[in-house]
Amino acid sequence: MDRDQLKRWLDQGLSLPQIGALANRDPSTVGYWVQKLGLLANGKAKFAPREGVAREELEPLVNSGATLHEIADALDRSEATVRYWIDRHDLKRPIVVRREQIEELVRSGQRTILRRCKRHGVTEFAIVGSELRPRCKQCRADAVQRRRRKVKQILVEEAGGKCVLCGYHRCIAALEFHHRDPSQKSFGLAQRGITRALEQVRKEARKCILLCSNCHAEVEARFVDLPVHLKEVVSPK
Repeated sequence: MDRDQLKRWLDQGLSLPQIGALANRDPSTVGYWVQKLGLLANGKAKFAPREGVAREELEPLVNSGATLHEIADALDRSEATVRYWIDRHDLKRPIVVRREQIEELVRSGQRTILRRCKRHGVTEFAIVGSELRPRCKQCRADAVQRRRRKVKQILVEEAGGKCVLCGYHRCIAALEFHHRDPSQKSFGLAQRGITRALEQVRKEARKCILLCSNCHAEVEARFVDLPVHLKEVVSPK
């Protein structure tokens, strides 16, 4: 392998597997050439044999509720090394400590806990379900928004993809569902209604016509009257 190219990759902080993927070589082959060319692999110091981890150093991190990965980062050791010294010092595993913290919160009537999310950093987690699993509130909100957008995309496409009055179709956010007969309306197909099961919202959408925001406002204000054929209610199947 070319020493200069290999050094550039190492200087960029790439690991042996990452370099192997770029060079189409096995990581062990990359490691051989790193050593042969007198270079130092990234992360080698972390995995090299060193002195043990003192209980006084490890125990506060474990009791803080940090994950194994977070403890390893704080100590600049591998997760395997941290796990070894946790067992060696007869400490509770991080996952056990975190579980006990959650159970204690639930017993006291709390259903939220501060944890570190990979995407949002330190933030509030909701403790959900009978399994008491912590879930990042922001991640959950993001997932709901993604599903809303996906379901609305499906409904809009099935309704023709454009306003039935003016043909507008550029922005899906500006397309809305108007119930032909308000008396048959079970729920609105706005933000909250669209979080229901897909078949439920599909059934409700069949009672509607697709309008752009402007046409919808004009119809609701009775500024524009719908053509007779658009007023006919289609029986939901």
